Amino acid sequence: MAGAVKHDYHILPPSPWPFVGSMAATVMAIGLIGWIKGGVFGIEKGNWAIFAAGIAGVLYTMFGWWSDVAKEAKAGDHTPVVSIGLRYGMILFIASEVMFFVAWFWMFFEMALFHHHRTLSAIEEVRTAWATWPPAGVETVSPWHLPLVNTLTLLLSGTTVTWAHHALQVGDRKGAKWGLILTILLGALFTTIQVYEYAHINHEQLFYSEAAANSGLYGSTFFLATGFHGFHVFVGTVFLIVCLIRLMNGAFTPKQHFGFEAAAWYWHFVDVVWLFLFAFIYVIFGASAH
Repeated sequence: MAGAVKHDYHILPPSPWPFVGSMAATVMAIGLIGWIKGGVFGIEKGNWAIFAAGIAGVLYTMFGWWSDVAKEAKAGDHTPVVSIGLRYGMILFIASEVMFFVAWFWMFFEMALFHHHRTLSAIEEVRTAWATWPPAGVETVSPWHLPLVNTLTLLLSGTTVTWAHHALQVGDRKGAKWGLILTILLGALFTTIQVYEYAHINHEQLFYSEAAANSGLYGSTFFLATGFHGFHVFVGTVFLIVCLIRLMNGAFTPKQHFGFEAAAWYWHFVDVVWLFLFAFIYVIFGASAH
Protein backbone atom coordinates (compact mmCIF):
# COMPACT_ATOMS: atom_id res chain seq x y z
CA MET A 1 0.00 0.00 0.00
CA ALA A 2 1.38 3.40 -0.99
CA GLY A 3 0.74 5.02 2.40
CA ALA A 4 2.12 2.15 4.50
CA VAL A 5 4.76 2.96 7.11
CA LYS A 6 8.18 1.75 5.97
CA HIS A 7 10.17 2.41 9.15
CA ASP A 8 10.21 1.33 12.81
CA TYR A 9 9.87 4.80 14.29
CA HIS A 10 6.70 6.07 15.93
CA ILE A 11 5.81 9.52 14.62
CA LEU A 12 4.01 11.36 17.42
CA PRO A 13 0.86 13.38 16.71
CA PRO A 14 0.90 17.03 17.83
CA SER A 15 1.13 17.10 21.63
CA PRO A 16 0.28 19.95 24.02
CA TRP A 17 2.53 18.66 26.81
CA PRO A 18 5.85 20.36 25.90
CA PHE A 19 4.11 23.76 25.80
CA VAL A 20 1.97 23.13 28.90
CA GLY A 21 4.96 21.78 30.81
CA SER A 22 7.22 24.71 29.93
CA MET A 23 4.55 27.22 30.92
CA ALA A 24 3.96 25.41 34.21
CA ALA A 25 7.71 25.30 34.94
CA THR A 26 7.96 29.04 34.23
CA VAL A 27 5.08 29.80 36.60
CA MET A 28 6.68 27.55 39.22
CA ALA A 29 10.04 29.33 38.95
CA ILE A 30 8.49 32.81 39.11
CA GLY A 31 6.32 31.74 42.03
CA LEU A 32 9.31 30.32 43.92
CA ILE A 33 11.34 33.50 43.50
CA GLY A 34 8.36 35.62 44.52
CA TRP A 35 7.69 33.40 47.54
CA ILE A 36 11.30 33.69 48.74
CA LYS A 37 12.17 37.27 47.79
CA GLY A 38 8.97 39.02 46.75
CA GLY A 39 8.66 41.86 44.26
CA VAL A 40 8.39 39.62 41.18
CA PHE A 41 5.32 40.47 39.05
CA GLY A 42 3.72 41.94 42.14
CA ILE A 43 4.03 38.74 44.19
CA GLU A 44 4.41 39.47 47.89
CA LYS A 45 7.18 37.76 49.82
CA GLY A 46 5.82 34.68 51.57
CA ASN A 47 2.96 34.20 49.10
CA TRP A 48 3.33 30.63 47.88
CA ALA A 49 0.09 30.43 45.85
CA ILE A 50 1.75 31.04 42.44
CA PHE A 51 4.45 28.51 43.21
CA ALA A 52 1.78 25.95 44.19
CA ALA A 53 -0.07 26.64 40.92
CA GLY A 54 3.15 25.98 39.00
CA ILE A 55 3.75 22.74 40.88
CA ALA A 56 0.19 21.64 40.10
CA GLY A 57 0.77 22.40 36.42
CA VAL A 58 4.01 20.40 36.37
CA LEU A 59 2.33 17.43 38.07
CA TYR A 60 -0.59 17.65 35.62
CA THR A 61 1.88 17.64 32.71
CA MET A 62 3.72 14.63 34.13
CA PHE A 63 0.51 12.69 34.60
CA GLY A 64 -0.86 13.53 31.15
CA TRP A 65 2.39 13.07 29.23
CA TRP A 66 3.34 9.78 30.86
CA SER A 67 -0.22 8.50 30.48
CA ASP A 68 0.08 9.13 26.74
CA VAL A 69 3.39 7.24 26.65
CA ALA A 70 1.77 4.30 28.47
CA LYS A 71 -1.13 4.34 25.98
CA GLU A 72 1.36 4.32 23.08
CA ALA A 73 3.06 1.26 24.57
CA LYS A 74 -0.27 -0.52 24.98
CA ALA A 75 -1.15 0.30 21.38
CA GLY A 76 2.06 -1.34 20.16
CA ASP A 77 3.78 1.88 19.07
CA HIS A 78 6.91 1.12 21.07
CA THR A 79 8.83 -0.87 18.49
CA PRO A 80 12.31 -2.19 19.34
CA VAL A 81 13.86 0.96 17.87
CA VAL A 82 11.55 3.23 19.88
CA SER A 83 12.23 1.21 23.04
CA ILE A 84 15.97 1.68 22.58
CA GLY A 85 15.40 5.43 22.25
CA LEU A 86 13.41 5.48 25.49
CA ARG A 87 16.22 3.63 27.26
CA TYR A 88 18.83 6.02 25.91
CA GLY A 89 16.70 8.89 27.17
CA MET A 90 16.51 7.43 30.68
CA ILE A 91 20.26 6.74 30.70
CA LEU A 92 21.01 10.34 29.71
CA PHE A 93 18.60 11.61 32.37
CA ILE A 94 20.36 9.59 35.06
CA ALA A 95 23.74 10.81 33.75
CA SER A 96 22.54 14.40 34.13
CA GLU A 97 21.46 13.62 37.69
CA VAL A 98 24.91 12.19 38.42
CA MET A 99 26.50 15.49 37.35
CA PHE A 100 23.99 17.30 39.56
CA PHE A 101 25.33 15.46 42.59
CA VAL A 102 28.94 15.94 41.47
CA ALA A 103 28.50 19.64 42.28
CA TRP A 104 27.64 18.91 45.92
CA PHE A 105 30.41 16.33 46.28
CA TRP A 106 32.87 18.76 44.71
CA MET A 107 31.96 21.45 47.24
CA PHE A 108 32.33 19.07 50.16
CA PHE A 109 35.69 17.80 48.90
CA GLU A 110 36.87 21.38 48.42
CA MET A 111 35.95 22.25 51.99
CA ALA A 112 37.50 19.13 53.52
CA LEU A 113 40.71 19.01 51.49
CA PHE A 114 41.43 22.72 51.13
CA HIS A 115 39.83 24.24 54.23
CA HIS A 116 43.17 25.79 55.20
CA HIS A 117 42.89 28.18 52.24
CA ARG A 118 40.12 29.96 54.12
CA THR A 119 42.64 30.85 56.79
CA LEU A 120 43.84 33.50 54.33
CA SER A 121 40.62 35.42 54.98
CA ALA A 122 40.90 38.96 56.31
CA ILE A 123 38.28 38.06 58.96
CA GLU A 124 39.92 36.60 62.06
CA GLU A 125 36.83 34.58 63.08
CA VAL A 126 36.75 32.88 59.68
CA ARG A 127 40.46 32.09 59.85
CA THR A 128 39.99 30.51 63.26
CA ALA A 129 36.90 28.54 62.23
CA TRP A 130 38.51 26.97 59.17
CA ALA A 131 41.91 26.27 60.68
CA THR A 132 40.72 22.73 61.46
CA TRP A 133 38.49 20.12 59.87
CA PRO A 134 35.67 19.83 60.71
CA PRO A 135 35.43 23.60 61.10
CA ALA A 136 35.45 24.98 64.64
CA GLY A 137 32.09 24.63 66.37
CA VAL A 138 30.75 21.95 64.03
CA GLU A 139 29.79 18.64 65.63
CA THR A 140 29.44 16.07 62.87
CA VAL A 141 26.90 13.24 62.73
CA SER A 142 28.16 9.81 63.71
CA PRO A 143 28.01 7.58 60.62
CA TRP A 144 27.55 4.42 62.67
CA HIS A 145 24.06 5.14 63.96
CA LEU A 146 21.17 6.40 61.80
CA PRO A 147 23.28 6.86 58.62
CA LEU A 148 24.39 3.22 58.82
CA VAL A 149 20.79 2.08 59.34
CA ASN A 150 19.75 4.08 56.28
CA THR A 151 22.61 2.59 54.26
CA LEU A 152 21.47 -0.94 55.11
CA THR A 153 17.87 0.08 54.36
CA LEU A 154 18.73 1.28 50.85
CA LEU A 155 20.97 -1.70 50.13
CA LEU A 156 18.12 -4.02 51.11
CA SER A 157 15.72 -2.03 48.93
CA GLY A 158 18.09 -2.55 46.00
CA THR A 159 17.71 -6.31 46.41
CA THR A 160 13.91 -6.15 46.67
CA VAL A 161 13.51 -4.01 43.54
CA THR A 162 15.82 -6.42 41.70
CA TRP A 163 13.66 -9.31 42.93
CA ALA A 164 10.56 -7.51 41.62
CA HIS A 165 12.22 -6.88 38.24
CA HIS A 166 13.34 -10.49 37.86
CA ALA A 167 9.91 -11.77 38.91
CA LEU A 168 8.26 -9.60 36.26
CA GLN A 169 10.67 -10.85 33.60
CA VAL A 170 9.68 -14.47 34.28
CA GLY A 171 5.96 -13.71 34.52
CA ASP A 172 5.68 -13.96 38.32
CA ARG A 173 3.37 -11.00 38.87
CA LYS A 174 2.74 -11.88 42.52
CA GLY A 175 6.48 -11.87 43.26
CA ALA A 176 6.86 -8.56 41.38
CA LYS A 177 4.04 -7.05 43.44
CA TRP A 178 5.55 -8.07 46.78
CA GLY A 179 9.01 -6.99 45.72
CA LEU A 180 7.63 -3.56 44.83
CA ILE A 181 5.68 -3.27 48.07
CA LEU A 182 8.77 -4.06 50.14
CA THR A 183 10.87 -1.57 48.15
CA ILE A 184 8.28 1.17 48.69
CA LEU A 185 8.14 0.46 52.42
CA LEU A 186 11.93 0.55 52.68
CA GLY A 187 12.00 3.84 50.77
CA ALA A 188 9.46 5.31 53.18
CA LEU A 189 11.53 4.03 56.11
CA PHE A 190 14.64 5.73 54.73
CA THR A 191 12.78 9.04 54.41
CA THR A 192 11.38 8.75 57.94
CA ILE A 193 14.83 8.10 59.41
CA GLN A 194 16.34 11.02 57.52
CA VAL A 195 13.63 13.40 58.73
CA TYR A 196 14.34 12.25 62.30
CA GLU A 197 18.08 12.77 61.77
CA TYR A 198 17.50 16.31 60.46
CA ALA A 199 15.29 17.07 63.47
CA HIS A 200 18.07 15.86 65.77
CA ILE A 201 20.70 17.99 63.99
CA ASN A 202 18.56 21.10 64.28
CA HIS A 203 17.46 20.42 67.86
CA GLU A 204 21.02 19.86 69.05
CA GLN A 205 22.36 22.67 66.79
CA LEU A 206 25.19 20.45 65.62
CA PHE A 207 26.02 22.69 62.66
CA TYR A 208 24.56 26.06 63.63
CA SER A 209 25.55 26.71 67.23
CA GLU A 210 27.04 30.07 68.22
CA ALA A 211 30.48 28.46 68.17
CA ALA A 212 29.90 27.43 64.52
CA ALA A 213 28.67 30.85 63.41
CA ASN A 214 31.58 31.22 60.97
CA SER A 215 31.36 27.62 59.70
CA GLY A 216 27.85 27.74 58.24
CA LEU A 217 29.07 26.55 54.84
CA TYR A 218 29.49 23.04 56.27
CA GLY A 219 25.85 22.73 57.32
CA SER A 220 24.57 24.28 54.11
CA THR A 221 26.52 21.84 51.95
CA PHE A 222 25.58 18.87 54.14
CA PHE A 223 21.87 19.63 53.86
CA LEU A 224 22.09 20.31 50.13
CA ALA A 225 23.88 17.02 49.40
CA THR A 226 21.84 14.75 51.68
CA GLY A 227 18.61 16.73 51.27
CA PHE A 228 18.57 16.55 47.49
CA HIS A 229 19.30 12.85 47.75
CA GLY A 230 16.39 12.50 50.17
CA PHE A 231 14.19 14.29 47.63
CA HIS A 232 15.32 11.80 44.98
CA VAL A 233 14.39 8.93 47.31
CA PHE A 234 10.93 10.48 47.69
CA VAL A 235 10.55 10.86 43.90
CA GLY A 236 11.78 7.30 43.37
CA THR A 237 9.27 6.02 45.95
CA VAL A 238 6.43 7.79 44.12
CA PHE A 239 7.77 6.35 40.85
CA LEU A 240 7.58 2.83 42.31
CA ILE A 241 4.10 3.43 43.77
CA VAL A 242 2.86 4.37 40.28
CA CYS A 243 4.46 1.20 38.91
CA LEU A 244 2.75 -0.87 41.61
CA ILE A 245 -0.64 0.65 40.77
CA ARG A 246 -0.09 -0.04 37.07
CA LEU A 247 1.03 -3.60 37.81
CA MET A 248 -2.06 -4.28 39.90
CA ASN A 249 -4.21 -2.88 37.09
CA GLY A 250 -2.78 -5.38 34.62
CA ALA A 251 0.01 -3.33 33.02
CA PHE A 252 3.49 -4.66 32.15
CA THR A 253 4.42 -7.93 30.48
CA PRO A 254 7.64 -9.96 30.71
CA LYS A 255 8.78 -8.46 27.38
CA GLN A 256 7.37 -4.95 27.68
CA HIS A 257 7.78 -3.16 31.00
CA PHE A 258 10.02 -0.18 30.36
CA GLY A 259 8.15 2.00 32.86
CA PHE A 260 9.08 -0.39 35.64
CA GLU A 261 12.59 -0.88 34.29
CA ALA A 262 13.17 2.89 34.29
CA ALA A 263 11.96 3.08 37.90
CA ALA A 264 14.35 0.27 38.88
CA TRP A 265 17.28 2.02 37.17
CA TYR A 266 16.42 5.24 38.98
CA TRP A 267 16.24 3.42 42.30
CA HIS A 268 19.64 1.80 41.78
CA PHE A 269 21.04 5.25 40.94
CA VAL A 270 19.65 6.56 44.24
CA ASP A 271 21.27 3.63 46.06
CA VAL A 272 24.70 4.23 44.53
CA VAL A 273 24.62 7.98 45.24
CA TRP A 274 23.82 7.27 48.89
CA LEU A 275 26.78 4.89 49.16
CA PHE A 276 29.05 7.72 48.01
CA LEU A 277 27.37 10.15 50.39
CA PHE A 278 27.76 7.75 53.29
CA ALA A 279 31.37 6.92 52.47
CA PHE A 280 32.63 10.47 51.95
CA ILE A 281 30.36 12.90 53.81
CA TYR A 282 29.62 10.76 56.85
CA VAL A 283 32.66 8.48 57.17
CA ILE A 284 35.80 9.85 55.48
CA PHE A 285 35.11 13.57 55.96
CA GLY A 286 32.83 13.30 58.98
CA ALA A 287 33.86 10.52 61.35
CA SER A 288 37.15 12.24 62.20
CA ALA A 289 35.32 14.27 64.82
CA HIS A 290 34.24 11.16 66.76
